[in-house]
Amino acid sequence: MINIPRFEHPDPQSERAAWLNLNGEWDFEFDFGNSKKESGIIERKDWETKIIVPFCPESKLSGIEHTDFIPAVWYRRSFDITAAQLEGNVLLHFGAVDYETTVYINGKNAGSHKGGYASFKFNITEYLVEGENEIIVHAVDDIRNPLVPRGKQSQLLKSHGCDYTRTTGIWQTVWLEFVPKAYIKSFKLFPDYVNGIIGISAVVEGEGEFTASASYEGKAMGSFSKTAKSTITGEIKLDEIHLWEVGCGRLYDLELTFGEDKVKSYFGLRNIKLDDYKFLINGKSVFQRLVLDQGFYPDGIYTAPNDEALENDIKISMAVGFNGARLHQKVFEKRFLYHCDRLGYIVWGEYGNWGLDWSNQAALAAMLPEWCECVERDFNHPSIIGWCPFNETWDINGRKQYDEVISTIYKVTKHMDETRPCIDTSGNFHTITDIYDVHDYEQDYHVFKENYDKLMTEGIFYERFPERQMYSGKGCAWISEYGGLQWSRGDRGDAWGYGNAPKTKEELIERYAGLTNALLDNYRMFGFCYTQLYDIEQEQNGLYYYDRTPKFDPEIFRKINSRKAAIED
Repeated sequence: MINIPRFEHPDPQSERAAWLNLNGEWDFEFDFGNSKKESGIIERKDWETKIIVPFCPESKLSGIEHTDFIPAVWYRRSFDITAAQLEGNVLLHFGAVDYETTVYINGKNAGSHKGGYASFKFNITEYLVEGENEIIVHAVDDIRNPLVPRGKQSQLLKSHGCDYTRTTGIWQTVWLEFVPKAYIKSFKLFPDYVNGIIGISAVVEGEGEFTASASYEGKAMGSFSKTAKSTITGEIKLDEIHLWEVGCGRLYDLELTFGEDKVKSYFGLRNIKLDDYKFLINGKSVFQRLVLDQGFYPDGIYTAPNDEALENDIKISMAVGFNGARLHQKVFEKRFLYHCDRLGYIVWGEYGNWGLDWSNQAALAAMLPEWCECVERDFNHPSIIGWCPFNETWDINGRKQYDEVISTIYKVTKHMDETRPCIDTSGNFHTITDIYDVHDYEQDYHVFKENYDKLMTEGIFYERFPERQMYSGKGCAWISEYGGLQWSRGDRGDAWGYGNAPKTKEELIERYAGLTNALLDNYRMFGFCYTQLYDIEQEQNGLYYYDRTPKFDPEIFRKINSRKAAIED
């Protein structure tokens, strides 16, 4: 198993014992004209090259490293199925494929999916035979299409500014899951920390006895059983209350059974509430010391080389005094969220909306279905403390955003999840939002402090775009991007950062401290988000280099970030 790249189970919140990882070497072909289906590639036996899944063809780890535009790609591999496995259902899972995917099993179309960030699956049982079977995946990706969200993938040939190397095709784990005829299709968890209850709502296939059992560090905490058909709801009154808190992810284990089906999961006991200008986690005002994390890797691009790299990004963030992150312009894989859950690391779930023409009302149909899939997928993670579908919706060719696109996606998000706040568009331009935020890369910390001190003294939130948006004076507010201080090794002529780069180490630290202290000392601010954790290619404003080695002693930043904020309990 360990010879398979990314061999670990991709979804620890919904884990069955019977599964098969399909990562590793696949047959592969580029399709620069997106025409190979017509030329018979599905029937053809000899393919041109190989690729290592789940790494995209642009990456070193794929074995290909082709970084020019790739309009379409094809993948193929075989796998064996036993007669016993065919007695139940066989589900084919994809962590993520960028962008439009069609899957063929033994030459037959088994399903399609649109979207580069959401996970998806197909029941492929009817297409399988005992013995050897063949899977072919066709992925089409045109990031220059204004109705294809791309996140931070460059629309130019090369990376530039804050856009980086593209990702095409499969970029997360592919796996098979073997389930009985009657099985658990999905479930949602609703923690209640005040009463020590975990509520459960599940969708099942078939009819049978449904049981949910909770435990904590091996000790039974309670259970319930009900006969289920189609849907089931119930709750467990926990014998002991162990709160999920920032920096301390106390997780309960959860086992769900339905007939012969058994799913291992977990949950954290935590709730969120906005109280005037405070952000409360389990009733406690917690200052969010966040950092911008964009989820890029030198050798895997969108895909971490291994599970340890995912966990390490959280640990290096905590080492410099951050307690969470904005997961920026990308939907991160569930293994990363699992480590956030374990370590008590708070994150905002975001979407890669850049590249989408939000001035076009058709953007709603282009984004909403996949965004709903993402919210549904990640609903149960205690580490996610808010949603942010859009980031900086700048005018496009002189056209302003279509406000109904932004507001509709906000409203649907709230309909799907009433337990978390939603920021409609981080930074600009707000239409309807639970929390007001701005981005400000002012480098003079004296000016920065003067601007935002007015929130305390006059109730005025400094705004660079007063003609487009304005804080009402009530509710939670924060700076969700600031800093961006550039410090380069000098090995790239295209190094980029925000504002004028500090000339000395001492100047950088003084500026970092001045900007950050201005926010920590502001009793109307519930948090900040510094740009950014590590360099990415030419954008060199991280506290770490792209290889995750520290630029300076992490303790310097930990001391600045970790002191008590004015708003904290």
